[in-house]
Amino acid sequence: MKLYTTFLACLTGFAIMTSCNSTVSPQDRLTVNDDKINEIIALMTLEEKVEMLHSKTNMSSEGVPRLGIQDIKYTDGPFGIREENGDGFRPLGWKLDSATYFPTGSALAATWSKELAYKNGWAMGKEGRLRGKDIILGPAINIQRLPVGGRTYEYLSEDPVLSARLSVEYTKGSQEAGTAVCLKHFALNNQETNRGSVNVIADERTMREIYLKPFEAAVREAGAMCVMPAYNKVNGYYCSENAHLLNEILRGEWGFKGMTVSDWGGTHSTMGAALGGLCVQMTGDNYFGQALIDSVRNGALDEAVVDAKVREILRLRFAIEPVPEDVANTVMTSQPETQKVAYEIAQKSIVLLKNETRNLPIAEDVKKIAVIGQNAVLSTAAGGVGAGVKTLYEISPLEGIRERAGQDIEVTYAPGYRSYKMSWGKPGPLGPLDAASPSDPADPELLAEAVALAKDADMVIFFGGTNKSIETEGSDRQNIDLPCGQNELVQALYEANDNLVTVIISGGPCDLRVLDQYSPAIVQGWWNGMEGGKALAEVLFGDIAPSGKLPFTFPLKLEDSPAYAMGNFPDKNSGGDLFTLMYRLDATGLTRDQIQEYIDNLPDPESRYTEGILVGYRWFDTKEVPVMYAFGHGLSYVDFEYGALKCRNRNDRIEVSFDLENLGNMQADEVVQLYVRRIDSKVERPYKELKAFDRITLNAGETRKVSLEFPVSELAHWDMDKNGWIIEPGRIEILVGSSSDDIRQSISTEI
Repeated sequence: MKLYTTFLACLTGFAIMTSCNSTVSPQDRLTVNDDKINEIIALMTLEEKVEMLHSKTNMSSEGVPRLGIQDIKYTDGPFGIREENGDGFRPLGWKLDSATYFPTGSALAATWSKELAYKNGWAMGKEGRLRGKDIILGPAINIQRLPVGGRTYEYLSEDPVLSARLSVEYTKGSQEAGTAVCLKHFALNNQETNRGSVNVIADERTMREIYLKPFEAAVREAGAMCVMPAYNKVNGYYCSENAHLLNEILRGEWGFKGMTVSDWGGTHSTMGAALGGLCVQMTGDNYFGQALIDSVRNGALDEAVVDAKVREILRLRFAIEPVPEDVANTVMTSQPETQKVAYEIAQKSIVLLKNETRNLPIAEDVKKIAVIGQNAVLSTAAGGVGAGVKTLYEISPLEGIRERAGQDIEVTYAPGYRSYKMSWGKPGPLGPLDAASPSDPADPELLAEAVALAKDADMVIFFGGTNKSIETEGSDRQNIDLPCGQNELVQALYEANDNLVTVIISGGPCDLRVLDQYSPAIVQGWWNGMEGGKALAEVLFGDIAPSGKLPFTFPLKLEDSPAYAMGNFPDKNSGGDLFTLMYRLDATGLTRDQIQEYIDNLPDPESRYTEGILVGYRWFDTKEVPVMYAFGHGLSYVDFEYGALKCRNRNDRIEVSFDLENLGNMQADEVVQLYVRRIDSKVERPYKELKAFDRITLNAGETRKVSLEFPVSELAHWDMDKNGWIIEPGRIEILVGSSSDDIRQSISTEI
């Protein structure tokens, strides 16, 4: 009864509070049709209502056909509209469903650009409309807690402020283009290992200050219309039936008026999910079908709870105009204007980690380049378990380099190493360039071929990193080592030709300790979308200056990262992945009976977040642990000079201004970053925390006044005794610089 009371209070009481508040919330867009919606609900049978609360197909849920209410159609994101698929997510082979492959989440985050995040969301939303979709299952905005995280490439950052600012703009862009977002995965889905059953134990302060912040911002500031509860449990309750997360926080405190939809296979009960805040079960109807009808009929559940869910679904249905069947899928999904967005993001995402001997940009006297490494040619649009993109085209790094080199520069290529190929069920046949394991050593024949090319070239560009079989949804990496003997290969390449540049193609961080000894220049190239090869070539040849910044820390070694250092990861026992077991029969090689046995016996481990708020750079700074490359790091082909800071403290906001000068001879972007350090705080805090940032474009020799500001409320901490936000008065130091470990200027003020 308590759960039911809480549920209804969050649906009604906070609506009254909103109506009495003169400030209009972006969520109010969803309630403008409530009178009409209530009339529709009054006309519906219980069976019609419940029919809306579960899947119709694997990518749709029912409308109200009798009353002319269209189905709701979902599509996978977040970096490209997924091709049309049927049972088991098998492609249907349509002709017009090739979509734009956008740079993945970590690449977008490396731009540190709110403008590009908006454009990314807008472009996704536009393509969603062309395909007749109502909801994009994205953006994925969980915090990157683990360097080995299988979905690090989808997520945005280890920092909640960077993640929040990008999430807000992506959400605005998509929904203003006419397609609702579905924020995922709410909440604390920070590992793939045992994601279907792990119980995350985290205190309220850790949740509020780190893991919930991006979701809160996208709901409150951008009006996100849909939220997907995660697979995992949080403090003992599955997210799909977690009343604290879905009812008290999401609907109650944040004023969310939209709908919730479970992750696929992430519903675990009828009454728990009904009272815990879930609207739609995906997929199947074993919980939100006849069992739900029976619960109402026998008096266990008030029909008002069902009505509330239908109301939230219809709010989204009325806010998002359905695309007629004869209009959807009549033109190619990928369009030139959306391809341009992918290109812009790729240009701004590339991070120059190291340029020790100024090997970059490529010198004019270089006439022969040896490109080594399979990552120069492998596609990154699809692969692994997670949603991929059936892309119209994908420019590989090798293609981009050859196109830019033209007729005057000879570009040779050798694969250099075998590439790990994921095998499902029984191991399948491996091709001559496939590796059975990421830990396979260097192949002597491939190494010798690569060294021969290197010796005969003016410059070597080595492409290393991971691939979509190594970083994949459904499993976490065992380590962050460079796979398949890449360290051995790069040493041999350097000994053959020291004019060596390494480009890492990966979604997450890699261990670069060995490579760093032999490669004078290192570039982080990401899984960078359909235009990635073209953008990378422009940076390597110096047509544009590199301007990406790392959205997460590259540790020296994996064991230095907080979850490992505290003994909180990896889990001792690991079972099969819930999604793969339920939906990828082709992948598991198991019978249905075997799969059910696996699901019934999934381990039930706990993941304790005892590192608290010390996630990512907060941990490394506070504990004084050295890193390979710091959060926010990224070099350019020019130097920037930061002038002295001026601070204006306006009661509710703090504004900092300074002059920024481009000291180089080409146009370049700098991402200016503002961190705050609390002086003599009585509360445990990180050494410093990001509070504001901006991307500034300056012409050669140009100086511009830059202003950064943030609300004082951003300085609040969650007080667990008072169960609320508290702003501690005192002195703060404002630190402004080019990265978290490259602070150029500072100033102090009182709050």
